[in-house]
Amino acid sequence: MGGYMNNSLLEICNTLQAKFSNSADLSVRSLTLNSAQNIKAAVFTIEGMVDKEGLAQSSLNPLLAFDFKNQNSQAAYQTILSSVLASSDVTELKSVEEIITFITSGFAVLVVDGVGSALAIGSQGYAFRGVAEPESEVVQRGAREGFTEPLRVNMSLIRRRLKSPDLVFEQATAGDKSKTQMMLCYLKSAASPLLLQKLRERLNACDLETVLASGYLAEYLEDEHTSRLFSGVGISERPDTVCGKLTEGRIAIIVDGTPAVIIVPRLFVEEFQGVDDYSNRTYYAALIRVIKYFSFILSVYLPAIYTALAQFHPEYFPTWILIKTANSLSQTPLPVTLEVLLITFVYEIMKEAGLRIPKSLGHAVSIVGALVIGESAVTAGIISSSTLMVVATSAICSYVTSPLYPPVTILRIVFVVVAGVLGLWGIVLASAVVIISMCSKTSLGVPYMSALAPFSFRSMRDVFVRASWKKLSQRTIKVQNFAETEES
Repeated sequence: MGGYMNNSLLEICNTLQAKFSNSADLSVRSLTLNSAQNIKAAVFTIEGMVDKEGLAQSSLNPLLAFDFKNQNSQAAYQTILSSVLASSDVTELKSVEEIITFITSGFAVLVVDGVGSALAIGSQGYAFRGVAEPESEVVQRGAREGFTEPLRVNMSLIRRRLKSPDLVFEQATAGDKSKTQMMLCYLKSAASPLLLQKLRERLNACDLETVLASGYLAEYLEDEHTSRLFSGVGISERPDTVCGKLTEGRIAIIVDGTPAVIIVPRLFVEEFQGVDDYSNRTYYAALIRVIKYFSFILSVYLPAIYTALAQFHPEYFPTWILIKTANSLSQTPLPVTLEVLLITFVYEIMKEAGLRIPKSLGHAVSIVGALVIGESAVTAGIISSSTLMVVATSAICSYVTSPLYPPVTILRIVFVVVAGVLGLWGIVLASAVVIISMCSKTSLGVPYMSALAPFSFRSMRDVFVRASWKKLSQRTIKVQNFAETEES
């Protein structure tokens, strides 16, 4: 029954009940149409996902009140489609699998006995969280709207900002069991057909059984044989951010049931760009960009450089700092490398505890961490005050570029270990490996380090500084141009 439907209403009903194993939430409303031939029909819904009052007004009441006279099943079906249903969202279905997909998405499906097609009626009524400001991408001057869980709501948030027929929503599904609905969103005149084709092929090759969040698909969208430390797949919770990327030729993937949208391809320099950059004056946006890059470097390198200098190259410390650092380290029992790693791991444990526990207990974790790890540990001589200050400064800097927090944390630990074994030369060697890996990475064929490598002078207008809107609006640089430059 996975192909075309049987004309028998009874067989379709039995097939659906067998597919759902007589699940209690599958609802079947049997009808007898007002006709001389007593045509049988049924409406299939999933309990809790349908607006019953809206369904009754738009479909059930008109169906039961309409006089079909002496029409047969096929003629009655055409009359229902053209004249009876008051719903504006009606889709013809040809298979039982399509019926299952639509009823589990909140639609009501009408089947008329003797007809090999069914009608999906838009009557979604499940509860969902309203549109609210996203917590992970807070802005000062931008819009306060963020994506929510329902697919159609997220589509409307994008459509409301890009009122152009050039904006295309292309339907897709993922997950053998979940049958999660998705929408590929792009501007027809801006998106590269080659990038679209690559994306469709990778989504079709996705062999997951369930897709419950955007992160499930990220690994399948990555290019093979490239670095996985940094992601070439962006995730955003803000409609205005997504719309800005669409004009540059990006493709957005809206996944039903998750309040975050995937954006591909993703470039490294975009991790340092924010909505507020384009709302503030140019000089202030440039200052914020510089602070972000500087914070990124500090968060990765500061603990490692401190470890290398304290353990192998103390002569590079200024005299007054050397004296204080030596006195502080001499009172602790652990080597510098182990001390830095210990504090880093304890900090990560505290961060995870703060994320997972109820908000009402968050203050207690902060107080315990400040007293035990901060004051008590230093007073007891378990850790040195200089080490604690270095690790804390690095941790604070990592939050300035929060999208890069996972790779920054891994790099910080790796660099500390290398610095503890090989000193400054180890940091230089590890940095070369990381930079080469980042430069070799691509996202759907687009170099991840564009516009730094390959270098593009025109694109530098929105990297370390942000040019004025008069210059940015003169020509929008499409993301596929970087791939064409690389190929040429």
